[in-house]
Amino acid sequence: MAKIDAAIQSVLDGHTYILGEAVKQFEAEFAAYTGAKFAIGVANGTDALHLALRALGIGEGDEVITTAHTAIATVAAIEMSGATPIFADITADRYTLDPVDVARKITPRTKAILPVHLYGHPADLGPLLELAARHNLEIIEDCAQAHAAEWQGRQVGTIGKIGCFSLYPTKNLGAIGDAGIVITSDEAVADRLRLLRQYGWRDKQLSLISGFNSRLDELQAAILRVKLRHLDETTARRRAIAKAYSEAFADLPLTLPRDIDGCLNVYHLYVLRTPKREDLKAHLAKQNIHAGIHYPIPCHRHPALADRCADLRLPVTEQLAEQILSLPMYPELTDGQVERVIRAVRSFYTGA
Repeated sequence: MAKIDAAIQSVLDGHTYILGEAVKQFEAEFAAYTGAKFAIGVANGTDALHLALRALGIGEGDEVITTAHTAIATVAAIEMSGATPIFADITADRYTLDPVDVARKITPRTKAILPVHLYGHPADLGPLLELAARHNLEIIEDCAQAHAAEWQGRQVGTIGKIGCFSLYPTKNLGAIGDAGIVITSDEAVADRLRLLRQYGWRDKQLSLISGFNSRLDELQAAILRVKLRHLDETTARRRAIAKAYSEAFADLPLTLPRDIDGCLNVYHLYVLRTPKREDLKAHLAKQNIHAGIHYPIPCHRHPALADRCADLRLPVTEQLAEQILSLPMYPELTDGQVERVIRAVRSFYTGA
């Protein structure tokens, strides 16, 4: 906290509060950390996705294939761009886009595939990249829950044309307020993103293109610079907690998360599956352990989308929504608290 307090004070002592030196430094450090050439700070993760789509010229009349098993923000960003979200089903092992169903959903109007690296585990990018190359589509990665996750030795966000990160307070790398960042190694795309985030300005008060207002502020950037230096440490702690859970539950009738070959899971959430989800959740609540559901209602079943998706069936997505349960997962959990969660889950099945 002392380092964060000092970072905040340094901003308060300065004269710039929006898109200043702290933002420039954080952008450079985040780009270097991920292995991207460029990083562009924005106001939040939804804007990161929205501006990414706009930067690639995707909008009215275009379709973007994504998952319904995600936070609604993913869908909101597509709609903000003017494009239409098209939902494909997910696989039962990664809980991310099923490339086979994605292939079925491609039409002449499809312009991009937007995989979500959900819960901290990378999507199945290999087949998606092949589909994108075959059909001349862009890949925009939603990395909101996957800071530092890896696919084939590369950090997510650097695989497709653009990677988009939320820096919301609960994320693996979180601000103390709203924040987001976009990464790319395409210089022209990076330049367009910078224009789009602030009214189309390159020079102050001269709009070169129509743009928006989505700026990362200095306070958040200064805080994020401090927290970025500890991201490897907090990621290791998340993985240690996940390992403890998985080892303790290996003999129970549960479907547990894991690292699929070639992937590094950063465990934004620890999500297990059980047909007894509601009973287990209630059992944990009686012991003052909060377990969440991410996400109980797939996006295509939200009231805002239900009419246009009335006939859409996503069998794996819909089944998972009834079975998933998120156990407590954050790096500040003590070993004692982790053990208490383990005992509580095991007691549901063993009665001990």
